[in-house]
Amino acid sequence: MFPTLSTKRGMTLIEVCVALFLLGFAVLALITLQPAAMRLSGKSDYLGRASAVLAAQLHAAEAQIMNPNNSFPPGSTSFGPSTVYPGGQGTPQQGDVPLTVSTTINGPTATGQPGIWRVTVQVKWPGNTAGIHESMNVAQWEYFRQ
Repeated sequence: MFPTLSTKRGMTLIEVCVALFLLGFAVLALITLQPAAMRLSGKSDYLGRASAVLAAQLHAAEAQIMNPNNSFPPGSTSFGPSTVYPGGQGTPQQGDVPLTVSTTINGPTATGQPGIWRVTVQVKWPGNTAGIHESMNVAQWEYFRQ
């Protein structure tokens, strides 16, 4: 009889070229996303460091105000801008960026609420002039007298 011919002989050159073209297109798309990913990663790093410093400054001011032994003026008081390093040291450690911290404490006469101080902290970093800021109302408590 007649020998049977098989039509399955593997991939053709056209199929290989199409596969390489699609692979190259996918790699090119991923490469173009890399700079945006690095930029966003840097922004999130600055934001994370700044938010940690902001929370520490708010809690420190809150602890000072809550103690009735500490006297604060009834009007407005501003501290800063001062440079703080997220590493917690007075000098920059490897990987630290200088953060500019400004704190404003508005006393009862400025807030219009007796016995209430309003603490506002703003943290800025290089390349961001707006930074982040947060406020909190704090009252003195007899329980915290030391």
